[in-house]
Amino acid sequence: MASRQTENLSLPERLLTEIEKVARAQERTVNEVLAEAVDRYIKDKQWASLKSYGRQKARERGIGEGDVDRLIAESRKDLSR
Repeated sequence: MASRQTENLSLPERLLTEIEKVARAQERTVNEVLAEAVDRYIKDKQWASLKSYGRQKARERGIGEGDVDRLIAESRKDLSR
């Protein structure tokens, strides 16, 4: 993955110490650990946004959790035709 420095980061001393411990234990750099953490954070937020969108669309269509298995079965049946 290409990288570039775009921002200086200021962290509480306690947090930086913990990040450094993790980096040493995994034989990685602090930058690698932070990049992975930020990547995971972004993916978690994107997933949460997608789930929220799905819940909203399900409500709009009157679909509840109890309908999911039936809808999947119907979709698979339609696809197999």
